[in-house]
Amino acid sequence: MDKKTILGIVVVAVLFLGFAYVNTKQQEKYQQEMAAWQAYQDSVAAASRPAVPAADSVAGGAAESAVAASGETTAPEAEADLAQTVRQRRIAAMGEYLTAAQEAEPEEFTVENEVMTVRFSTRGGQITGVTLKDYTKYAPRGQRDQLIELMDPASARFDMSFYVKNGLNNVKVNTMDYVFRAEPVETAGDARRVTMRLAVAENAWLEYEYLIYNKQAPERDYLVDFNVRLVNMAPQMANQTSIGIDWSNVSYQNEKGFQNENMYTTLAYRFPGESSIEELGMSDGAKSKSVSTAVNWVAFKQQFFSSVFIAPQNVSSANMAFDTAAPGSELLKSFSVQMAVPYSAQVEGYDFAFYFGPNKYAILKKVTDNNGADLHMERLIPLGWGIFGWVNRWCVIPVFDFLRNYIGSFGIIILILVILVKLVISPLTYKSYVSMAKMRLIKPQVDELNKKYPKKEDAMKKQQATMELYKKAGINPMGGCIPMLIQLPILIAMFRFFPASIELREQPFLWADDLSSYDSIVNLPFSIPFYGDHVSLFALLMAVSLFGYSYFNYQQTASSQPQMAGMKFMMVYMMPIMMLLWFNSYSSGLCYYYLLSNLFTIGQTLVIRRIVDDEKIHAVMQANAARKSKGKKSKFQQRYEELMRQQEAQQRAKRK
Repeated sequence: MDKKTILGIVVVAVLFLGFAYVNTKQQEKYQQEMAAWQAYQDSVAAASRPAVPAADSVAGGAAESAVAASGETTAPEAEADLAQTVRQRRIAAMGEYLTAAQEAEPEEFTVENEVMTVRFSTRGGQITGVTLKDYTKYAPRGQRDQLIELMDPASARFDMSFYVKNGLNNVKVNTMDYVFRAEPVETAGDARRVTMRLAVAENAWLEYEYLIYNKQAPERDYLVDFNVRLVNMAPQMANQTSIGIDWSNVSYQNEKGFQNENMYTTLAYRFPGESSIEELGMSDGAKSKSVSTAVNWVAFKQQFFSSVFIAPQNVSSANMAFDTAAPGSELLKSFSVQMAVPYSAQVEGYDFAFYFGPNKYAILKKVTDNNGADLHMERLIPLGWGIFGWVNRWCVIPVFDFLRNYIGSFGIIILILVILVKLVISPLTYKSYVSMAKMRLIKPQVDELNKKYPKKEDAMKKQQATMELYKKAGINPMGGCIPMLIQLPILIAMFRFFPASIELREQPFLWADDLSSYDSIVNLPFSIPFYGDHVSLFALLMAVSLFGYSYFNYQQTASSQPQMAGMKFMMVYMMPIMMLLWFNSYSSGLCYYYLLSNLFTIGQTLVIRRIVDDEKIHAVMQANAARKSKGKKSKFQQRYEELMRQQEAQQRAKRK
């Protein structure tokens, strides 16, 4: 090696050893302080024990007098000296202001508006609980008197972390370790202002300002503005590029069925500029995810309620996780998210906000940030993707909201919704029946073609002849499927709408005490796999109606389409059983909708059957066949027939 290389190695080694030595000394100092503080805590605990009996007290008093006479220090004096020593060390480590904030006693108070009560604690200057005034926790009919609590106060945590300078050392400040000083609650227009301050140094403090509005507008009143101000903090802040935020709480079970509510409970978040949101997904256990890019808001989402942290200027990263509570614990999920917001000496504060409220489309759609930008929080409601979401947003929800203005019973509203849907698709239902009638009338001619081309090698000829027959008769082979394809997006949209619709929550109908959850006429003393521990009458009736509709539909199609015979078991028997198992724990409003839909479809078909005359249809088919047999074949038909002949020739060549 040359001299420069050796010199470089020596310098690096010296720097490394020096850093290790300094770090060791700091660790020893920290451990000594913690040991002294633990000794002080033990002494305080000992001093708080019950007094000894009188005889022992006299003896102890005599002993103390003897010690005092000999000039030795008594136990209380020793404890006081130790406490003073520990406090001086803490002041030297953290500063006088932070030490005083750590030793202060926390206080709790509440502020409310027309829709919620917000509970505050000066410990960490945080929100520890939110009570929603317009919603109650599930209980049997007539017993719903417990208001919704969005979080367990004992688990609520909102902690901001940063570093401040103290001499040559940097001190990490976790706001949850300190008690803020609360200013008197002020009224400013239609808002109430809560201000809490954490003093870090003389004339330098961290300030939390909460604004709770009472505008009689839900999209504003469920929002709590949260403004963080760094007052004269730049000289006190250590060199750092971000400030950490740790937010977590545990949610209560608020609905009837644990599994169903848990399925819709997750952690959701939105990337800036996106109209969609991301979720951690469903799980009965734990899930976590780390995002290293900017995030606009993070939501602890339950089935019908959410707690959302909104950062209009975006957080720079987020580590998110949840874990599922045990059934029967009255808890649902524990949520946590660790975020970071950019910091520089020029930053004087941050404008955040919280949303504590219902997952109601009409409210969330109107929630915006301070600049009026759309936050797309309505995406918290799982209305479905693509065409299914469009059907819900642009058709189902507007009609549903319109009917709610005039009709009080949600059972009647669902009935009217079914009628409207059936009226809209009735022309297609009529064409479907006519198409199936034509297929039934032309079946003898199809059977003749099957006899004419019995061999497999004649399959092309048989198919070509069958299609020619359909064309002459004016039959669309897919005509019977079109109404079902049209109804499918509506059926799936309803499948997503009813379990997620908070409007159905707390709404009874007939024997169901809550249309957003399952109805139960019998509670079983055991649980049946894939079925549950109860009997839902709406689900049972829905399955019976599906069996009736499937059997009726099979009778209509099997005679005209022989290939349907092999699907009888699946269509007529298996599908209703599967639906019964699946829907037994689902929304009773959804089962009621499907029940009505099946009954109305059967009724429509019976009415159309009485209206449609098979003889007239047959006459029209014969007229179409006679007219088209005289017509000239189109170029497309000629090319199609030529293609079929070529394929048939190729198959014959392969067989040779």
